[in-house]
Amino acid sequence: MEGDFCTSEGARRLKTKIQEYWRDRGYDVTVDLVDEGFVPAMRSGRTDVRSDMINGLPRRRIQQDS
Repeated sequence: MEGDFCTSEGARRLKTKIQEYWRDRGYDVTVDLVDEGFVPAMRSGRTDVRSDMINGLPRRRIQQDS
C-alpha cells in the first residue's frame, strides 16, 4: 500500500521523503528508523521514524562552499 507508513518499507519511504523535502530547502536533517518489534497493543511490529528536528523544524542549514 503506497500510503502505509507503519511498515518497515513505509517508514523507509517516509524517511527519504522527509530528508529530500528539507534538503531541497537547504537544510540538513538526520532521520533514523528504530525497529520496536512486536507491540501487543497494536498486534503487529512497529518501526519508529525519529529525527533531530525540534518542533518539526530543522536545526541546521546545509553548509555552502564559499
